[in-house]
Amino acid sequence: MAAERLQFHEMGLDDRLLKAVADLGWSQPTLIQEKAIPLALEGKDLLARARTGSGKTAAYAIPIIQRILASKQSVREQDVRALILVPTKELGQQVQTMMRQLTSFCSRDVRVADISGKADVSTQRPILMEKPDVVVGTPSRVLAHLNAQNLALHSSLEMLVVDEADLVFSFGFESDLKNLLCHLPKIYQSFLMSATFNEDVQALKELLLHNPVTLKLQGSQLPDTSQLQQYTIKCEEEDKFLLIYTLLKLQLVQGKTLLFVAAVDRSYRLKLFLEQFAIPACVLNSELPVQSRCHIISQFNQGFYDIIIATDEQSLVEPASSSSGKKTKKNSRAKTAKAKDKEYGVSRGVDFQNVSNVINFDFPTSVDSYIHRVGRTARADNPGTALSFISHTELDALAEVEEALGGDKAEAALKPYEFKMEEIEGFRYRCRDAMRAVTKQAVKEARLKEIKQELLNSEKLKTYFEDNPRDLQLLRHDKDIHPAVIKPHMKNIPDYLIPETLRGVVNPLSSRKRKRWIKPAPEGVVKSSFKKNVRGRNPLKSFQYKRTGNKKARGGKS
Repeated sequence: MAAERLQFHEMGLDDRLLKAVADLGWSQPTLIQEKAIPLALEGKDLLARARTGSGKTAAYAIPIIQRILASKQSVREQDVRALILVPTKELGQQVQTMMRQLTSFCSRDVRVADISGKADVSTQRPILMEKPDVVVGTPSRVLAHLNAQNLALHSSLEMLVVDEADLVFSFGFESDLKNLLCHLPKIYQSFLMSATFNEDVQALKELLLHNPVTLKLQGSQLPDTSQLQQYTIKCEEEDKFLLIYTLLKLQLVQGKTLLFVAAVDRSYRLKLFLEQFAIPACVLNSELPVQSRCHIISQFNQGFYDIIIATDEQSLVEPASSSSGKKTKKNSRAKTAKAKDKEYGVSRGVDFQNVSNVINFDFPTSVDSYIHRVGRTARADNPGTALSFISHTELDALAEVEEALGGDKAEAALKPYEFKMEEIEGFRYRCRDAMRAVTKQAVKEARLKEIKQELLNSEKLKTYFEDNPRDLQLLRHDKDIHPAVIKPHMKNIPDYLIPETLRGVVNPLSSRKRKRWIKPAPEGVVKSSFKKNVRGRNPLKSFQYKRTGNKKARGGKS
């Protein structure tokens, strides 16, 4: 079977593109790439559904680059030939990174520009004036440039891609996309890429595609049970905090972990709760500046952090809070904040690498949201685990997900997580103490403090760190916020509290001690030797030493 599969070198690709593919370590195409690339090179419109982590980005990026390289052989003027529309800024940056990796040996011939960032339209104008071959952006940002006449597509565009097509309308881009179509030529090739097929994708298909080839490559939208283990555990609010503390502190959950919550306040509450027990975690939500968000994701992928608490906000596009007659200023501020943040999506499309576990602290409200969240783990051929905490109010949503995922199989996709809650009752009083310390006021202060800090970090990321890339590694996002009162004894677990069944396996103090011992050692050696030399040559310091000597002499005389 493997011998019959079409290989990259059999697709008629440019040598420079093949070299970039080999550099990325791709020995053979994934299923979506094997089916989509030849069809795209034939000039056909595509509607493709494949689960997250299946290589959808390269499936459209490779044919785009190949067609541009082929067209450059006959002398033609520089122009924008491909437009890639994405629902979020984070995904925009990810697509640009993939395009740059694939064009590493032909970067002079194929230029790529990502305009999905938060920079002013006017500051991005010079980039577009150079007419890059490929433009990546959100529909609203592309439309803003078209209206400002920074970008002209009506005569030059040959290819249009809508990535994560099932999210474009749900992120509020329907009117932007329809207005954008007026600026496009009558004939162009289109690709719609999606993890799910829903009504929005059908509407987009009618808008953009002409006699498309539809690829539905996986019957299941998530990997099978040999690769992805999905569990649920029924627990109410207090038990959720008790269980997450036990799983993380006793290291029953190991590897990189994404914790999903339903609201921004919840993410800070959970972070402050974990801080009480010296469990570091990053918060990732729509209120943080885009530079900080992208930096957190890249550092998480590099292994700087093990835990991210991500907010999967469903209602970013809806108007802000319910409008009462008073406080109109606050409402208007909230609305503008929502408008700014509609291009945010943590669970959607963003490529978190080597995630071992996804924990739904709050269960998602829709099947699509569950698929996108859980799709962050078990990517490519890596194994993964998804664990969902279910309260009595979330049982209907669980039933909906179980029906959608287990409909075609006799075996249930979501299995109950066998965990004896009575064995961890000894930890309950500690969790209650920690929860009492995390008040509404503490959450509010933490939220303000974090956003102010990240705004500062964001400015640093834009200016200083461009010239000093090494210092970028020192900027961390999982530092303690500390508005809640922290009791030192909570960091450690006495042996008598550890359940008997786990006493032989778990030693929660060992890893903590090891980290403390290793980390300061190299810093201490370097810094102390440097400081000693400086002190020896400092005349003010030597003057101080004389004074102390005089005082001692006086004391001797008396």
